[in-house]
Amino acid sequence: MSEFLPFSRPSIDEATIASVAETLRSGWITSGPKVQEFEKQLSEYFGGRPVRTFNSGTCTMEIALRIAGIGHGDEVITTPISWVATANVILEVGATPVFADVDPVTRNIDLDKVEAAITPRTKAIIPVYLAGKPVDMDRLYKIAARHKLRVVEDAAQAIGSTWQGKPIGSFGDFVSFSFQANKNITTSEGGCLVLNNAEEATLAEKYRLQGVTRSGYDGIEVDVLGGKFNMTDIAAAIGLGQFAQLNVITAQRRKLARHYFATLGKDFEVQTGAQLPPADFENTNWHLFQIVLPERITRADFMARMKDKNIGIGYHYAPIHLFKLYRALGFKEGMFPIAERVGRQIVSLPMFAAMNESDVERTCVAMCEVLKN
Repeated sequence: MSEFLPFSRPSIDEATIASVAETLRSGWITSGPKVQEFEKQLSEYFGGRPVRTFNSGTCTMEIALRIAGIGHGDEVITTPISWVATANVILEVGATPVFADVDPVTRNIDLDKVEAAITPRTKAIIPVYLAGKPVDMDRLYKIAARHKLRVVEDAAQAIGSTWQGKPIGSFGDFVSFSFQANKNITTSEGGCLVLNNAEEATLAEKYRLQGVTRSGYDGIEVDVLGGKFNMTDIAAAIGLGQFAQLNVITAQRRKLARHYFATLGKDFEVQTGAQLPPADFENTNWHLFQIVLPERITRADFMARMKDKNIGIGYHYAPIHLFKLYRALGFKEGMFPIAERVGRQIVSLPMFAAMNESDVERTCVAMCEVLKN
């Protein structure tokens, strides 16, 4: 039998490994010159906007909400189909999460339902770009402007994605990216936040390091309640090596996605009852290649059968509103039916830059056997 094919695997080249070793030997392994260089390169990529790095792509969203002044009594609209962190950060700042159902085709938040969910207490929207596919950015920001809302883009999966030729993060309001191990580029763990101006960037620096402001050798002041969220130079060294490969990685993922569609053929959905993702090769970075299974097969059974064929399958994501934490807030089955169906049946096929076309073909053959049998 062929060796196990995971659904995701980071690609770290020897030059990056050498850079990490150099950083370890330098004696400066916490936030330092590597972090500064990584932030500089990211800022250039995002059109000169201020960028600050952090130890996760979760705290970035929480800090964005805090900078925006979101807190008790406020409502923040988001999607039920995401990693639970997207909603947890709303609770962390004391606000109330309000879910809007997803679009059945893109699986992203349905902007019609976002508008319907807005109340006088609504202060922000957190859209999620599932698998790296952006929402309709023009419409998103028209809605935000019309209702005077802040936007915290959960672009955790969208580094390298674009909208009308512009990189996600090079425009808009707050934009949060993750560099966790299974993302298109990684720092092992980490993330960055793209901000609007120097004042917000300074406040982000305070929030990521205990609220501290330094001046001179012994001048320290604390005027906000911060945490410990800074990125290390070790992580930044990995990030610099990965970031240099971003265009190559994105192109390879798009090539693999095209091969998935070509191998499965135009009749795949009719023959199997499964639903493919939108074939967006212009904007999407193809962080994930996801299908929604037909109801006749459970996700657990599909994943087990694919594992028997030595192929790893991912699950992204369970509907957030059905977790116990959120049920306790009053959410229940039936409130967001499309998200519940997608969350029940969605799976992620193998997709990472080190894959080749034969890996895609092997996955497609195995998947079709499982779905047809």
